[in-house]
Amino acid sequence: MDLRHPPASVRVDRFTEAFGAPPTHVAFAPGRVNLIGDHTDYNGLPVLPMALQRRVELVLRARPDAVVRVANADPAAERGTFLLSEPLERGRPGHWLNYVKAGAGAVQTLAAERGVAPVGVDAWVTSDVPVAAGLSSSSALVVATMLALLHTNRITCARAELMARAARAERFVGTEGGGMDQAISLGGRAGHALRIDFEPLTLHAIPIPDTWRFVVAHSGERAEKSGEAQAVYNARVRACADGLAALTATWTPAERTDLGVDGGAGVTYARLLARPDLAPVARAETRLDGPTLRCVRHTLTEAQRVLAAAAALARGDAEDFGAAMDASHASLADDYGVSTPRLDALVTEARRAGAHGARLTGAGLGGSMVALTDEHTEESVRAALLRRLRDFAVEDPVVFTAVASDGARVDALL
Repeated sequence: MDLRHPPASVRVDRFTEAFGAPPTHVAFAPGRVNLIGDHTDYNGLPVLPMALQRRVELVLRARPDAVVRVANADPAAERGTFLLSEPLERGRPGHWLNYVKAGAGAVQTLAAERGVAPVGVDAWVTSDVPVAAGLSSSSALVVATMLALLHTNRITCARAELMARAARAERFVGTEGGGMDQAISLGGRAGHALRIDFEPLTLHAIPIPDTWRFVVAHSGERAEKSGEAQAVYNARVRACADGLAALTATWTPAERTDLGVDGGAGVTYARLLARPDLAPVARAETRLDGPTLRCVRHTLTEAQRVLAAAAALARGDAEDFGAAMDASHASLADDYGVSTPRLDALVTEARRAGAHGARLTGAGLGGSMVALTDEHTEESVRAALLRRLRDFAVEDPVVFTAVASDGARVDALL
């Protein structure tokens, strides 16, 4: 699949045909590949993604009223119209307009807080981020919509606050997600991965060595943020909260005091991660069992792997970084249960072809995997992944080398 944005002149013409006047600006937001740290952000634990060169773009023009009209370059995607002056209603699960409304809802709230009567926008949407591939095309659409409407309403907001608001806004679609995707889309930095910490939200940019290459392959299995996949995802979120409560209950009053909490209230995964001397993983393995143990163990060990991988990245140690990726995939497959046989096969194929390490990326349940290679093994890994995808009879397979890119912004059209 060769996804491309139409040339600028084509986008201007298509917008003008759709809305009767030429566009003035373009808002864009990148997708992301998460290098390590999946299913940790909604538990307040760190992640290590990078923003992609692939992005969602909204060619736009401000309106004088509260109407939002959006069209999509995909001919199969229906157009949508709604009012910022009225409460927004979610459409059918998985519909692309839900993500537009999610971003619009965030601006609707900001405008109300600022005492601004919101004005709408006409927008024509294009994307070269594969849909339902675990590369955050949906969050990129939310972020691009937010920036477009912030621009047309002349509302300013600090980036860190926008990241938090975007994460809350996306829950409009029904997925109880964390804040990684929105933070990296807004905060991405060319040539860098970002270690993102929560509670409080902070971003640490780490340069990627020039010789490193991250190869991404879409399994061809759609990882939809709706329907059954959404239900499984939300169930994992709740299981993590239940697991934390079960683990907290195993601490004595004296140990809870040592943790700096009262009666177990206020215990978080982040607080436990900060106290390795209390051996929370070992305690979980001796006091918990079944799905509860697996959930807690993945959550805590994945966060530890993020910290180890970030340190390996900072010192340019590809072998240690790859080992952390391998361990992450094993945990996501065995403890968290979100891999698939096809993702497992692609990860194995990448390692056989010379990758330093490989793992699924994103929520799993389909979607994509990522492999760390170097300039000597990049092409062999890409070729091996393409062959494997063809073995799976995937039409138009998507395999590309990710390039760490800057975050979202709005530009004037010249």
